[in-house]
Amino acid sequence: MNRILRPLGLLLLLAGLLLPFAASALPTPAEVRAGFRGSEAVLLARDGQVLQSLRLDKQVRRLEWTPLAEISPALLKAVVLSEDKRFLNHGGVDWLAAGHAAWSNLRGQPTRGASTLTMQLAGLLADAEAEGLRGGRRSWWSKLGQTAGALRLEQQWRKGEILEAYLNLAPFRGELQGVAAMSRQLFGKWPLGLDEREAALAAALLRGPNAPPATVARRACQLLEEQQRAGECAGLESLAQLAFSGGLRALDPAGQPALAPHVARRLLQEPGQRLRSTLDADLQRFALAALRQQLSALRRQNVEDGAVLVLDNASGEVLAWVGSSGDLSDAPEVDGVSALRQAGSTLKPFLYGVALEQRRLSPASLLEDAPLSLDTGNGLYTPQNYEPHYRGWVSARMALAGSLNVPAVKTLLRVGTEAFHQRLLQLGLLSLKEGPDWYGYSLALGSADVSLLMLANAYRSLAQGGRWTPLSLGVAAPCRNGGCEGVFAGRPHPVFSAATAFQLGDILSDPAARAGTFGLESWLAPPYWAAVKTGTSKDMRDNWCIGYSRHYTVAVWVGNASGSPMHDVSGISGAAPVWRAVLDRLHRGEPQQARPPRPSRPPAPPPGLVHQAIRFEPASEPPRQEWFQPGSELSVVRRVSAPTLARIAYPANGSLIALDPDIPPRRQALPLRIDGQPGAGWRWRLDQTLLGPVQNQGRWLPRPGRHQLQLETRQGELIDRVDFEVRALRGRKG
Repeated sequence: MNRILRPLGLLLLLAGLLLPFAASALPTPAEVRAGFRGSEAVLLARDGQVLQSLRLDKQVRRLEWTPLAEISPALLKAVVLSEDKRFLNHGGVDWLAAGHAAWSNLRGQPTRGASTLTMQLAGLLADAEAEGLRGGRRSWWSKLGQTAGALRLEQQWRKGEILEAYLNLAPFRGELQGVAAMSRQLFGKWPLGLDEREAALAAALLRGPNAPPATVARRACQLLEEQQRAGECAGLESLAQLAFSGGLRALDPAGQPALAPHVARRLLQEPGQRLRSTLDADLQRFALAALRQQLSALRRQNVEDGAVLVLDNASGEVLAWVGSSGDLSDAPEVDGVSALRQAGSTLKPFLYGVALEQRRLSPASLLEDAPLSLDTGNGLYTPQNYEPHYRGWVSARMALAGSLNVPAVKTLLRVGTEAFHQRLLQLGLLSLKEGPDWYGYSLALGSADVSLLMLANAYRSLAQGGRWTPLSLGVAAPCRNGGCEGVFAGRPHPVFSAATAFQLGDILSDPAARAGTFGLESWLAPPYWAAVKTGTSKDMRDNWCIGYSRHYTVAVWVGNASGSPMHDVSGISGAAPVWRAVLDRLHRGEPQQARPPRPSRPPAPPPGLVHQAIRFEPASEPPRQEWFQPGSELSVVRRVSAPTLARIAYPANGSLIALDPDIPPRRQALPLRIDGQPGAGWRWRLDQTLLGPVQNQGRWLPRPGRHQLQLETRQGELIDRVDFEVRALRGRKG
């Protein structure tokens, strides 16, 4: 034996002399921990709670560094017993084990070698040439380097630091590296919870990471026998097979909540990241549960998808972002918050806002809810109300709050499609890539594709007195699709006056105004101040509920990611219950969580608005107090004669008309039409030139330039006027 130990000692001494630089380059324990990067990136809530982990390194699976105090004592005991029985007593090299190994090699007997835990850690810390500790035999030179590193490690590190680093860096099975990944993936628990049987299997894996279950179980049984626990060997192979096949694995292998997968995919970029967001973990959890509960109730009506977004009005911070219903959906990867869908009636408040600012309407102005057909050049456009009846003359307040379609289209005729389209872009709805003429009259009823994210921030602009500002997730939020374009960037700017924003909020928060459509008691009538609007797209493919209190904006979408229609589901029955549940939770408070109630009182009117008592003649609506912008107030709203009610239907205000040089001029004559029947002696006037009497089929041969068309009575009194432009296109070649 002495003949073997003496040359071996000389070789090790030589290694210490030849490799001082490699040994001196060893990192400190703090440096190793600081340089450790898990394969997962983690998204944190605003208070540091874990929301979501996302695996970004596909080559290896590592979780976060696990301190020694958080590792099961049973595992520590089993690892030392299996890999290095005299770990606590040697100085990096187990000379007795090395001698036995050398003697066995000389006699040609199989041996495991004599690498201590410290030597193995030195190999794990070395460069790529020394990696693959379990991948095959090492050369004598690499063994010598490992030995030199182990001797230096023992001088600089404590035993506990060595054992902790080894268990975090060692490969266990397949792609699993480190005790946390092994424990979560194989046994569905954190390392502190491993029992003696599980610890024995884990320790046996260090000897052969890819050994079959039977081999691992046999080695684990030997460890248990050495600990006088032979009775626990029964069923060990079955346990190993179950663990290696994933039968014990937790739903989330990383052991983290799965609350915000869509935000995680948007924000997390590198393995090991830990990003703190603006999301509220408890609110995120509640919003997801509320959405899933509602969708489960609607399952028989062909509804499986939904999304919820919650914004802080003052800061623009995103407090909750639920992109899908999770396993209730056939497409859980689709982010319903940023997906583009038809807006439905959710655009109507902005349309009426433009009309209020242009002074073409006040909240008391009367609009006729009656059958309407408009010539689009490609046929007639005939808007229908959601309910199959018409109400006759209604005020703008009732028309907007009750979401009536025909009055909305008539309002678009007054303000012009181009002006409305431009205002929607200013509100951040940058998904409207086509020009106003492409959308036409249907823009009033929400034919444009928008995202819940864009819509929510547009409504938040109303809550902020008409001022648009970008949203924030706390860190840079890259936009990889059209549904988030411009939402997280851009200069703050006004989109409505404070007076107009107040009027819209007053209308959308008025339960009496919406009672004709939704009733006095509905999900839209909370016991605190809130302004809200629902919307349903064509064929019931999407429905929305978006509204704001003094402090929060909550937006909900319900539908199907596939685009298939729902069965008899409207905004009030689909999205509204979720909207109300989330907003109630925000305002009611939770004393057990030290979160007091937060009241939402009506906002104060901006200076200049006039609060006027009004009545209607005839009494189509009850008397009430109404808000007017200065100069538009009145005390009696009378249904007046036809000249006052008539409007130019075509061309619409703000129209841009292009002449095609390849079409004969007389075939491009422009139709001049009014909304309704003309009175006796009514006439057209274009650019101060009298064109003649109004006829239902009147036409005008256009010429390039800007023009103003007026509708007037026989006495020359102005009834209505529109401005439009005619442009001549260049001739085609060939």
